[in-house]
Order: sequence, then structure tokens, then C-alpha cells
Amino acid sequence: MPFYVNGILSALALLLLLWRAEELAEACSCAPVHPQQAFCNADVVIRAKVVGEREVDSGNDIYGNPIKRIQYDVKQIKMFKGPNQDIEAVFTAPVSAVCGVTLDAAGKKEYLISGKAEAGGRMHVTLCDYIMLWDSLSATQKKSLSQRYQMGCDCKIVRCPSLPCEISAPEECLWTDLMIEKQVHGRQANHYACVKRADGSCSWYRGVAPPKKEFLDAEDP
Repeated sequence: MPFYVNGILSALALLLLLWRAEELAEACSCAPVHPQQAFCNADVVIRAKVVGEREVDSGNDIYGNPIKRIQYDVKQIKMFKGPNQDIEAVFTAPVSAVCGVTLDAAGKKEYLISGKAEAGGRMHVTLCDYIMLWDSLSATQKKSLSQRYQMGCDCKIVRCPSLPCEISAPEECLWTDLMIEKQVHGRQANHYACVKRADGSCSWYRGVAPPKKEFLDAEDP
């Protein structure tokens, strides 16, 4: 009898292990990115209010099962990057395990939303995209959305995972928030942009005013 019970317990433990492994494999995982990187990687970046929410079918999978997505109806306030038409709907996966995003659809909160463009005034977003409450952004971040981030899209922001770390090319800026401050939304993320200088190199720039043409007064963190 003890052998039989041990066999059942071993089988249950194996099933639990396999279930947990599958759950972890399906979990959404995103590498941290500087806001400028998120801006440059996105097809669309808008400021908007979410005014509606519903679940919709988006075709079928290979087995013929319907693919569900959440559709957020939005009222666009400003477009910082994207197509020549307003975004009217934002789509995302239905659950966070597959990178679905949850937004407040009461129409009272303003968001900065970045993501991939779809046809017909639509976009798709995931947890890996840069989506923030507008009021949580710093003054520098808000100003950078209009010009400065775009100026640095030819630059490369390199994350510092551990010390020592350094850049390997002049067009790189070293991002140290996670290493020094132990957070993604640190000083460089909130107050700096990596901007290309006149000589082709890139450097961190801080300030609300646009950089001077020669960018000789660049201020490194």
C-alpha cells in the first residue's frame, strides 16, 4: 500500500511540475527599455482617453478556434508618431499571461500608448509596449515625445546589467537606472534623452529646451 500511495503522489507531483512549467512558458516576459527606445520601436505613439471596452473575435487559430482580443475604443488627444489618421481602437490580448494590457475604460484617465499599427485607424499593444498614465510622465518625457526622442532614434541605448559596463561605439548611450537605482523609471528614464550630436556620436541630454544645433552643451548623467 505505501508503494501504491507513493506512486500516486509521484504522479501528482509530476503533473503539477508539468502544469507549472507550461504556465511559466506561457507567461509574458518583457525586457526593460528606456522610454526613448520604446518610442523609436513603436509604429504608433498617442495620447488618448479610453472610452469603451469589449471582447471581439479576431479570426481563428490553426485548429479553427476563435481568437479573442480586447478592443478598447479611444479618443485620441494627440499623435506623436503614426499614420495620417486618428487612432480609434486599441487591441490587446485578453489576459496578461499572453501580454494583454488592462486599461481603465471609464474615459477619465489619459494614457500615453505606444504599439504596432493596424489598418483602419487601429493599433495593437502588449505589456512589452510603453503604456503609461499621462500624469505620471515627467515634464521632460512629455516634451521629448514631440521632438527629442525622434532625434535620437539613430542612437542605441545600451542597458547596464552589472558593473563594470561601458559603451562599445560612439553612437551608444549607457543606461544605468536598473544598475544604480534598481528601477526602470529612474533618473535617465525620466529626465534624459540620448541624442545624436553634430559629429555623429550620441550623448545623454537633459533639459526641456531642444538641444542646440552643435549639441556642445550636452550634460551627461
